[in-house]
Formats: sequence, C-alpha cells, structure tokens
Amino acid sequence: MPNEPTPPDPALVLDLLEAFRRSKVMFAAISLGVFDRLAGGPVPLARLAADLRADPDALGRLLDACVCLGLLSRAGEDYANTPVAATYLCTGSPRRLTGYARYSDSALWKLFAHLDDAVREGTHRWHQAFGWEGPIFAHFFRTDADRREFLMGMHGQGLLSSPAVAAAFDLGRFRRFADLGGATGHLAVAACRRYPALRAVVFDLPAVLPLTRELVDASGVADRIELAAGDFFADPLPEADLFALGRILHDWNEEKIHRLLRAIYERLPAGGALLVVEKLLDDDRAGPPWAVLQSLNMLVCTEGKERTLAEYAALLRAAGFGRVEGKRTPTPLDAVLAVKE
Repeated sequence: MPNEPTPPDPALVLDLLEAFRRSKVMFAAISLGVFDRLAGGPVPLARLAADLRADPDALGRLLDACVCLGLLSRAGEDYANTPVAATYLCTGSPRRLTGYARYSDSALWKLFAHLDDAVREGTHRWHQAFGWEGPIFAHFFRTDADRREFLMGMHGQGLLSSPAVAAAFDLGRFRRFADLGGATGHLAVAACRRYPALRAVVFDLPAVLPLTRELVDASGVADRIELAAGDFFADPLPEADLFALGRILHDWNEEKIHRLLRAIYERLPAGGALLVVEKLLDDDRAGPPWAVLQSLNMLVCTEGKERTLAEYAALLRAAGFGRVEGKRTPTPLDAVLAVKE
C-alpha cells in the first residue's frame, strides 16, 4: 500500500483552539484585581487569595497561567507584576489599557459569541446579546466611572499610536488642528508637541470633556489646546485648516461617512487637509491581522468596517478631496492625509 501523505502541522489550529483562553485569563485577572493588588510589589499566594477572596488552589492556577503568558513572574510562592502588566494592566498607570480590556470582556466577548449570526445577517449584535436598541455606547456607559475607565483604555492605545501618526506626514504648514471626536486629546497633544506653531481644538461630546481637560492640562502643551463640546453629525464644526478623524470612520456606514466628510470639506479652506487615523487593510484584505480582526469587531458592534487605502481614497474623493496619501506606522493605527485642492 502506498504511504499516506504526511498531514500538515496542526499547530495553527491547536493555537486557535486555545486563543480565547489566553484572553480570558487576562480578563479574569484584571476583574479579580490581581494586577492592582501586586502593584506595590510581590505577594505570596496565600495572602493574595485572602485579599482577593479567592480559592487558593484556583487562584494559583490562574496566576500560573499569567506567569506562562508573561504577565506575572514568580519566585517561590511570591507573585509579582511584570513590567508590561505594571504599565498596561494596573488601574493606577497613566498608560493603562484596563478600560478597553474590561469592555472587551463584558461587551465584545458576548458580541463575538454571535459572530456567525452577524455574518449571516450583516448587522451588529447588540440587541441579540443585550436586548438593547439605540446608540450602543449610551447603554454600555451607564456611569461616569464606566465612561472614564473606557476612555482611559482608549487613551492608553492612543499613547501608543498618536506620536507615530503625528509624524507620518509633515504637518508643519498647518496652523489650527481640529480633532473631531478627539476623546482624551492624545492626538492633539502629540501633534502640538511635534509642531510648536500648531494650535489645536479637541471637539467631542460634553460628557467626555472633563477627562479631556484633566489629561490635556497635564500634557505640557495645554496653552495651545482648547476644548469644544459638540456632535460632529449635528453641530457646526470648529474652524481649522487641518481636521482629524481618529478611529471614527470605521464606526459608520457610507452614507454617514459621506455626510461627515462633506461637512469637513466645506469647512476647510483651500489647501486645508483631513487626517484620517485608522488601521489600513492590505489591498488583498488578508492582513494585517489587527485590521482584519478589527473589521469583524466593527461588524458585531457598529455599522462600519475597516478599509483599504484605496477604499478610503474613494470615499474622500467622492466628498471633494483631491490628493490622498497613506502612511503605515508600526503602531495599531495608520494615517491617511487628504488635501482640499
């Protein structure tokens, strides 16, 4: 009998079978308060179990999984945060990603459970997962504390990307920068730090701006950044020769995108520009992984999607913009600059 062909390496499938377990280990450790309890230094298992009101054996298994994943270190019975956990997973860190991690655990985890239905129907899963109608974030952020923690998670991501985005193009010729939906102001701060002559305005909903003010005031460039409350779909846009939309367009359908882009185009002077900040899909849509998976994320939780540079260019040109150029960065976000000629 002929030899059977050697089967392919199953490592990829085996890795994907357990990938969700790795995410949930991190989510559970955040929820239990593991990283915050270890923020002051190493703690033995028995003390941790008592402080966190957890079963010692079960907690030990979770902590060992965190050690395996590189989130904790262990010396004997003492566990400690690794530098990456101390920086991104402790709620006292200004670079924390805990807000987005908690949102991923409490909202996205449940939405992705219905991914197959989202693919069948082409619509988000908020009603199926939670029974909610209407604006999704209005339901999810029921308290100021919820909103603040989510925004701080997005702020942590912004600190990773905004300096690279601000450096992607030479923006030195612009004088007034308006970041629409600018949240905590991380992009405005990065741009003002890089371009000393630039002045900026962060335009966002009124409930967002108290945290924006707090973070901008601590930035060292607060004297060149103002805040303005408004809804970019409903209210007049601020005056600027450079606008930005950071992680905004991927939330919306093409009708709403066209309406927003056209409003920006009409507000800009000749020679003004729009900076679009999103993670670009490769032309064949097979990568990069962050963008491909984020596009599925947009499917389950919004009416939008991720796009290629060519697709963004088509949307921008349909709104009137002329020259469109894209730049990739090594961070979670890329940059597209569209000029009104």
